[in-house]
Amino acid sequence: MIEIENLSKAFRVAKRKNGSLLRREHETVHALTDVSFKVNSGEIVGYIGPNGAGKSTTIKIMSGILVPSSGKCQILGLTPWKSRIKHVQNIGVVFGQRTQLWWDVPVLDSFNLLKDIYKMSPTSYKRSLDELVSTLSLESLLHVPVRQLSLGQRMRCEIAAALLHEPKILFLDEPTIGLDAVSKIAVRQTIKKINQERGVTVILTTHDMSDIEALADRILLIGKGQKLYDGALDTLKAQYLKEKRIAVDFDEASDFLCPEGTTLIQKSNERALLTIDLSKTSVPVVIHQLTNQLMIKDITVENQAIEEMIVALYKEMAI
Repeated sequence: MIEIENLSKAFRVAKRKNGSLLRREHETVHALTDVSFKVNSGEIVGYIGPNGAGKSTTIKIMSGILVPSSGKCQILGLTPWKSRIKHVQNIGVVFGQRTQLWWDVPVLDSFNLLKDIYKMSPTSYKRSLDELVSTLSLESLLHVPVRQLSLGQRMRCEIAAALLHEPKILFLDEPTIGLDAVSKIAVRQTIKKINQERGVTVILTTHDMSDIEALADRILLIGKGQKLYDGALDTLKAQYLKEKRIAVDFDEASDFLCPEGTTLIQKSNERALLTIDLSKTSVPVVIHQLTNQLMIKDITVENQAIEEMIVALYKEMAI
């Protein structure tokens, strides 16, 4: 469905010379360098990396907004920047910090205008609109001006606008930025449902690793314009999961010795929180040693936060 091969993009950037307003120097900034990957139909792929890594540049090239310096980009057999009109019929795009809705008019007016832009028949428009209104719970929002919507409500409408013409691919660039916890969960559920029910392929870029963990089975990691990792999220966890946390609740206040390979983070009269270095010991061994020392009421084992694993990965790859 999506084939990217040796994709590169360089920008020529002007710089002032010694603070002069009249004399300028130029330098070439390489946003992407020989990036290659494929995405199959129906996948949800998390495209991650630090700021300036090249994520948005890639999305803009795949959307047909930017033309690459070199390389190949084929999406459903089309080259985005060469066949823009045909290409946009197949894609939907949501940029978390931008809107495709008209600010001062009701949401439904924006949808009606998008119907005309995409030349949808009345039948297909009504079918798609009814489905999206039901899926995204938009009934009460259709006649409200966009400027009066909360951020979470607007993002649901943005996703509906991107899916109204029934595209096969959805590009999401920071779709949950600035949303509260409830709105984030609603947006994630919507993305998952659209993927499952419509078979829409989703490319998701975000700095919120909980979005990636909730939605994507596969991740692409990019840094300094180069692809650094392409594979399953579970494989990445297995490779970079270096520690676990264990919370122990016990019956009465008592002292105990921390098992080898653990570090005590916090302790109260009836609860202790420890980290387990998985390179030195294992969870069953630690639980066994704690059980021999304490009258345990409950034990909770948590994985290292995915954000911490990604930060460790960034450091290892010097990005």
